Amino acid sequence: MYRLRRRFSQLELGRTQREIERLQEEIKNLSKLTPEGEAGATWPIGIPPPFRPQTRFEVINWDYFTEDHLFACAWGGPKCELGGASRADVADVIETAVRELNHKYQPLLHFRKKQLLNGYRRFDPTRGMEYTLDLVLDARTQRGHGRVLVKRLSLLRPLGSVEIIPMPYVTEATHVHIILPLTVHQRDFAAGFLDVFALNVLDARDNALLTFLFIYDPFDAQRVSQSDVFAGVKAAVLELEKRYPDVKIPWISVQTDVPSQVKIMDIISKKHPVDTLFFIASVWTEVNNEFLNRCRMNTITSWQVFFPIHFQEYNPTLVSRDPQAPPSSAEFFKDGHFDRQIFNEACFYNSDYMAARTKMAGEVLDNTELLESMEVYDVFIKYSGLHVFRPVEPALVQKYAHRTCNPRLSEDIYHRCVLSNLQGLASRSHLALAMFEQEQANST
Repeated sequence: MYRLRRRFSQLELGRTQREIERLQEEIKNLSKLTPEGEAGATWPIGIPPPFRPQTRFEVINWDYFTEDHLFACAWGGPKCELGGASRADVADVIETAVRELNHKYQPLLHFRKKQLLNGYRRFDPTRGMEYTLDLVLDARTQRGHGRVLVKRLSLLRPLGSVEIIPMPYVTEATHVHIILPLTVHQRDFAAGFLDVFALNVLDARDNALLTFLFIYDPFDAQRVSQSDVFAGVKAAVLELEKRYPDVKIPWISVQTDVPSQVKIMDIISKKHPVDTLFFIASVWTEVNNEFLNRCRMNTITSWQVFFPIHFQEYNPTLVSRDPQAPPSSAEFFKDGHFDRQIFNEACFYNSDYMAARTKMAGEVLDNTELLESMEVYDVFIKYSGLHVFRPVEPALVQKYAHRTCNPRLSEDIYHRCVLSNLQGLASRSHLALAMFEQEQANST
């Protein structure tokens, strides 16, 4: 049965390949009748043409690699060792290149790879991963004579067809529990958060509840009876409850000098039912009905968790000629970027977090240093087995603010916080214009 299955699969694959070749020839013949002529037929035939940038900032960079190293590291370094899926990808591309050369030139020549001189690759979102290879080849003729050739080859790994993945049914009626951790450095932004929350959630009567989590350091916690650093925020919460008599905004107080996200979530998880849908927010988040519905639809119990990438406004003093005038919505989305360095916002069910946290506790035995170096995102990635959905989210908007980075957290978290502050200043064009204006002012 297996041999029969293999034979019929080979026949079907052969028919498919012949159909592809026929369509390619037809496209090539029809391209002669177009205004561009044969040059208008893109390579490979039948694959969308390469992306054409409109400005120099849209140019897709090529990454240089060898068989052992990559010279465009994900963490920003100049050189890193090629390993894992990247190493397997490079090996597969080289093997495919040599195989296609032999398929084209045999029996006149037989090629064997000796060395990869240079390798370049880039991901084109319109067609796939493109490669350019400079290969040193050992070419053998039919008579056994050999010589060394250097050939440059271009290859393309095209994107596959879109798959529709069946997902469990969810509704937009789920109650969302918004958790807002607040440190002493963030308390001045709480009033703005409450104003937006009242306008977009309370006035709209959205099915959501807000809970504050006040994070005290040991020094402030000892003086809370004499001088509470969060007294102003608590007064604003009480004032909001007076405006909306049917609304209660509880708060939880925590004392720690290292506000680890996992430690904080452990406290919150124990105080809520297992079927609670959490939205972990930050004080700069502008909560709105559109995003809350997106949170409900993209978070599926025992299936998927949702870590959106928020849209961050650039520094208004650098991108706006009149910093006092608020930008229009069109200008706002033009003068900003999606902040991929921050993983603070998240939507997930308490049951999924508890399951992942239980598995993590069994493997790491509640190592304090490890807990301080991890975020909730890491817990789900390493221990949940669920699908972690992390898309850009235009409905999750944050105004510009300079974050205070805590050096007591892990080096990776601190580095990403600093990098977020730097990338959130302005775009390259705005920074270049600001430097030009400063040099002009200095020269005069």
